[in-house]
This record gives sequence, C-alpha cells and structure tokens, in this order.
Amino acid sequence: MKIGGKGGGNTITGLNFERKTDILKLLKSKKGYKVKNNVVYYEGKEVAKSFKKNGLYKFLETKNVDYAKILSKKLLPDEAIYVVINNTLFIIEVKFQKVAGSVDEKLQTCDFKRKQYAKLMAPLNIEVEYIYILSDWFRKPVYKDTLDYIISVGCQYYFKYLPLQKLGLPIPE
Repeated sequence: MKIGGKGGGNTITGLNFERKTDILKLLKSKKGYKVKNNVVYYEGKEVAKSFKKNGLYKFLETKNVDYAKILSKKLLPDEAIYVVINNTLFIIEVKFQKVAGSVDEKLQTCDFKRKQYAKLMAPLNIEVEYIYILSDWFRKPVYKDTLDYIISVGCQYYFKYLPLQKLGLPIPE
C-alpha cells in the first residue's frame, strides 16, 4: 500500500513483504519469473539484476566505476534492483518495527542516500529511485510528518507491498 492506505492487496501484481523478506524469493514465486545468480528473468528474458549490500559495488567494478572516487563512504542497501528495461536502479530498504527505535531517524535519511546513489550511478547514466517497504507500525499518526517528508524529497514508501509495475517489471497474466 502507498500513501493513504490504498491498494496493495493484489498478490499477482506485486510483492508482499513480511519482516526481512528476500525480494528474489518473492519474484521466484511469481508466474513466469526465474532467478539465477541474482539475475531476474521473465519468460526467459533478462529483466533485472539484484544486488545486496556489497554486491552493488562488485557490479560497479565490472563497469570500471571506482566508488571511492565518487563517494567518501560506501552505502550498503538492503536490496538494489537494476531494472534493465527502464535503466533504473531501485534502492529498496525494508523497515519493520514493533517498538519505537532508531529506524524512526533512518527514515529521514532517504534524500541524502538517494542523492548519493544518484552520484554513484551517474557515470553509467542509470536513474535511481529510493523506496521504503514499511510495516504497519509506521501507519501511526506520529509518523505522518516523516512519511510526508519522504514523498516531498522524491522518495517513496509502501506498506508491506511493492507493485511490480512500480519497478517496471512485467506483471504475470
């Protein structure tokens, strides 16, 4: 679901998250999708590549991009999905809470991180989008300002769900 709690219930058109769910496992469960060596295929055609933590930097090395010449410090995404057909890297951070804690402040860093990832991908002319997958904990009224901020700086969030369409990935029939 996204802003205002609409949508998000269709298991065919998106990925449903529970705690630290692996995006590749979710994709494998969708009709027509296969994953091999972190490469995502739909009906036999490569549509995306997945990178966790340092995997993104290994990808950059293969493209002769030295992150240390661009960023002063590595950022380690929960998940980064490079969708080939729309030349976009989606940074996906999964945040599930049951009690108040440090995640509250982490949600306020998306603008900085999105800009850092954009600098990192600029040599490859790859667009960057930053998305949070949040638990229902963050639906509380005390998070309204934080959620409004996330949208105001060009980042996005969904509750326990990520539409395939948002990533530009094919939707199974």
